[in-house]
Amino acid sequence: MKKLFIALLALAAVGASIFLAPHLAVFQQLRGSAPVANRTEPKATPPPAISVADVATAEFTEMAVVSGSLVPRDEILVTPEVEGFRVLDLRVDESDRVKKGDVLATLVSESLDAQIAQNDASLARADAAISRAGSEIVAAAARFEEATSAFERAKPLQNSGYLSKSTFDQREAAATAAQAQLVATRDGLKLAQAEKGQVEAQRRGLEWRLANTKVTAPEDGIVSRRDAHIGALASSSAKPMFHIIARGEVELDAEVIETELANITVGQKARINVAGVGEILGTVRLVSPEVDPDTRLGKVRIFLGDDPKLRIGSFARGVIDTAHSRGLAVPTAAVVFDSAGAFVQVVRDGRVERRAIETGLVADGLVEVHKGLVLGDVVVAKAGTFLREGDAVRAVRPNSKISEAR
Repeated sequence: MKKLFIALLALAAVGASIFLAPHLAVFQQLRGSAPVANRTEPKATPPPAISVADVATAEFTEMAVVSGSLVPRDEILVTPEVEGFRVLDLRVDESDRVKKGDVLATLVSESLDAQIAQNDASLARADAAISRAGSEIVAAAARFEEATSAFERAKPLQNSGYLSKSTFDQREAAATAAQAQLVATRDGLKLAQAEKGQVEAQRRGLEWRLANTKVTAPEDGIVSRRDAHIGALASSSAKPMFHIIARGEVELDAEVIETELANITVGQKARINVAGVGEILGTVRLVSPEVDPDTRLGKVRIFLGDDPKLRIGSFARGVIDTAHSRGLAVPTAAVVFDSAGAFVQVVRDGRVERRAIETGLVADGLVEVHKGLVLGDVVVAKAGTFLREGDAVRAVRPNSKISEAR
């Protein structure tokens, strides 16, 4: 039995050695105890691939985005010059083009016709009074001349004693009375003339009122609204009878954020997209000096001109070209800002180099560089904090370059 037990242990040892042999070989390789002929040296890790962009020249156009509604450049509110008369006739409707002086509406004028007839009678009486005063002046002048002559003849006679004192006094009194009467008749003529002037002034007022019973257009333009109705009383205190777009000129009353307002000046060109119409070219006419403290928006008026397709109140938006330049360009993602200013990461001889730059305009995903780079430099396209000065990188250029995109 003892010999049989030893034989069984020997067989178990042989089987274990056969089963564990491959595993022991692997274990020895992992621990580095394998034969030298079976080991290989580790490969060097390549530097990371970084997307880069070439510094190239590009055209820059800086733009300010605006939006708002179409309004008349100048709106004319037409109200009646005379009140209390009913509207008899309306000659125009909304969207009609009118010329200066065209009749827009007619008011009832019968009462003014009657007043003018009365004024004619008053004017005739004034003319008759003037004629009568003129005749009285002639008669008074003759009497004055006669009385004065009689008085002058009485003076030497009275001095020589041939004329009594009473007779002399009578002639003197007659001359004085004749002179006073002449003055009175002349004053009467002035009074008659003044009365005629008053009647004539009344006549001009009546004629003015009669002329203004025809409501006319004060300027060329387009009727944008008509609030007058036949039979209604004309009144300047009520709604205007007509709204007219002067000369048909329309502009955009736009809003722009305050940070861009300082770059906008009168005369700059704008491209405006009007709802339902398309793109219209315009010019900045006015820049408001105020910014709304609640919305932080400023007002800009952009002149669009006389275009029949433009409708007052329509929404529009567009851009104003605020600056133009040509210079070196890098992608906006390549520029990093910190407390020291703007910088980019230049790839030179496979190493990252920090380069401070001076930026200019920004447009279409590009930044203009005034200082710090030269044509042909290569920058990291998307700079980030994971790259440090001196890091080894492998530059990879995308299919599209700045020079191809511009």
